[in-house]
Amino acid sequence: MTKKIVTAHDIFMFVPNLIGYGRIVLAIVAFYFIKTNYIIAAACYILSGFLDAFDGHAARLLNQGTKFGAMLDQLTDRAATACLCVALATFYPQYMFWFQMSLALDIVSHWMHLHVSQLGGTSHKSIGLEGNPIMRLYYTSRPVLFAMCSGNELFFAMLYLLHFTEGPLIEFAGLNLGLVRLVLYLSTPIMIGKAVISLIHLVDASRRLAEVDAEERSKAE
Repeated sequence: MTKKIVTAHDIFMFVPNLIGYGRIVLAIVAFYFIKTNYIIAAACYILSGFLDAFDGHAARLLNQGTKFGAMLDQLTDRAATACLCVALATFYPQYMFWFQMSLALDIVSHWMHLHVSQLGGTSHKSIGLEGNPIMRLYYTSRPVLFAMCSGNELFFAMLYLLHFTEGPLIEFAGLNLGLVRLVLYLSTPIMIGKAVISLIHLVDASRRLAEVDAEERSKAE
């Protein structure tokens, strides 16, 4: 039986990567319309983020997980968040500093953790905090991971929509709130929690990288 040779072209055409290309197209459409048509922009951005769950599922189901796919997924997430934060900073200039801090933390923590995981040969979702029950739950429960990532994306998407509309009125806890504002309020704790997790990622990855440096210096001496 002849063993099939997998080429780079085959990797590019794996189903999870095709989904990734679709996410990129949706994100580009979203940012093209971000100032002129908030319905198209929000719909494309949210759909692009939602498909993030499906490419990972497809990779596991079809055994098509690749380093290229993981990098494509990470870069799409970071670039999409960065582009949205740029738009939000123009819509809410009084909060520009916080958008800058959020963006910097998101990029630096994920880049550092992905870099260190490549050195160690483990997934960027493997974190060396075995004694931390919150982090263990975050990365071992797919529903929790999906809820945290989705809630974080919803916060920024609703903040964008709120610049244009409050949405239909909803009665909640005795208050009449626009649906967009309500979802924004409900997703705010999730966004804060996700930021804390990103900070933990950064600290953990920094510690791991320092350990690699220490090990290399010890061997050299």
